[in-house]
Amino acid sequence: MGTAERREAPEENVADRWAMRRGRGALDRDIPAREHIRGSNERQRQARNRPLWVDEPARRRRMPDPVRTAAVRAVLITSVTLIQAMIAFLCTMAGSWLAFPMVIGSVVSTVVATWAVVDVWVTRQVWNQRYGVVSEPSSTARALRRERRARRREERSARREQERIRRRGGAGRLSHP
Repeated sequence: MGTAERREAPEENVADRWAMRRGRGALDRDIPAREHIRGSNERQRQARNRPLWVDEPARRRRMPDPVRTAAVRAVLITSVTLIQAMIAFLCTMAGSWLAFPMVIGSVVSTVVATWAVVDVWVTRQVWNQRYGVVSEPSSTARALRRERRARRREERSARREQERIRRRGGAGRLSHP
């Protein structure tokens, strides 16, 4: 059993792994035969009732749809480019007349594949900029925005008050010139 299999099944204990390595028919030396048979019947019943798979929470969040679309497109274009480059190489080795067109096509395809990979990066950055801002209460930026908003609110109310005073024709002043 490899490391990846062990990581995927954390509920599996060491005894079960040893039993699997030695085979189902192997008896443990320290367990009497009757208990071993009862245990194996129990295990068989559990194996029959066990679901086909167990849903586990994802380790990472799913990529946003536009980013995933760009990534799939980039992978397809890159794989076609690699296949095309391999065909160009084999045609060159064979001395085929297709070698030159395939090499030209591979160069163009490499440029397109590079553009596709850059597109994934740009799409991801744009998505993060539009939708990916995480605003936490402890964030310094959030506190600064709050202060700026309060300052702007005070300035607006002061301006409105001045406008009101001007509209009344100075009736709100303490002294008249």
